[in-house]
Amino acid sequence: MTALKDLMLAQIAHSGPFSIASFMGDALMHPQYGYYATRDPFGAAGDFTTAPEISQMFGELIGLALAQTWLDQGAPAPVTLAELGPGRGTLMADILRATASVPGFHAAAKVYFVETSPALRKLQAEAVPHAIWHDHIDSLPDAPLLLVANEFFDALPIRQLMRAGQGWRERVVGAQDGQLAFGLSDAAPLAQLAHRLADTKDGDLVEYCPALAGIVGAMTQRICAHGGAALIVDYGDWQSLGDTLQALSGHAPVNPLDAPGDADLTAHVDFAAIAAHASPAAYSRLTTQGVFLERLGITARAQKLATRLEGDALASHVAAHRRLTHPTEMGDLFKVMALYPATAMPPPGLES
Repeated sequence: MTALKDLMLAQIAHSGPFSIASFMGDALMHPQYGYYATRDPFGAAGDFTTAPEISQMFGELIGLALAQTWLDQGAPAPVTLAELGPGRGTLMADILRATASVPGFHAAAKVYFVETSPALRKLQAEAVPHAIWHDHIDSLPDAPLLLVANEFFDALPIRQLMRAGQGWRERVVGAQDGQLAFGLSDAAPLAQLAHRLADTKDGDLVEYCPALAGIVGAMTQRICAHGGAALIVDYGDWQSLGDTLQALSGHAPVNPLDAPGDADLTAHVDFAAIAAHASPAAYSRLTTQGVFLERLGITARAQKLATRLEGDALASHVAAHRRLTHPTEMGDLFKVMALYPATAMPPPGLES
């Protein structure tokens, strides 16, 4: 039993069950025992591997797409180059390396990281020493914004609601026989999900992210007022339906309630909800990661890099390309959406 689990059980005994959003928030970001607050979870030695850690090609192509967007919008200066949840800083380091030859881009761009984990900030400082850190997106400068959010939204705390007539029963975390256990609240109307009464039936489970509206709103306020674009890459689909809460430890699935603070927690992203909060910005057509990267030229880049490799290094490189793009791996599971001014074109690789 983890120390955080003990604290949660004590809280339930004192105040009763709490929402899955509260459970995820503490499990991931508790200042003393939270998963992200206490460790580096990435790579083979961690619990999961993200696209930037798989191959440099991912960050290179993302960077060039953002730089082309900057050029297409008149190369404004200064411009905020920001990343939400930047992990080890690998993605931004690759973005900066790939865009070093774009005339004027580095002179115009100031790098910002939105990150609250002290452990990860240290790693990010090693990868991108001149970055500026913020705790929240709404404190970023009011300026043109080029933003990337790769596997950021999936880690935001969610609420889970089960349809019950014209209302919803919330899935909560309580206690049973000295262990954490899921339960259901009484049914009640929920204004945030009124629109889902038309496409759900009794017993259907819908996930809702309370923080999403504010984060998307902060993005679009800057993009609409000053220009730029936001690239969102994550796993999920157009609309939430069903239980997608999952926990990973040592690259293997585990019970989310077994060891809070010791396992990563994520849920599939509802891209329709992001689109709903994007107005008055435009949003691109939802595109699979594999198609997006192929449109940006990943195969040509992979072939060029392969000419300098052989043996195990070449085999690893080929496997990385497949993992990022193949439909049975990350290619179809991960989706890409951009937010951009209604008067502009979407970033390269995406369609309006």
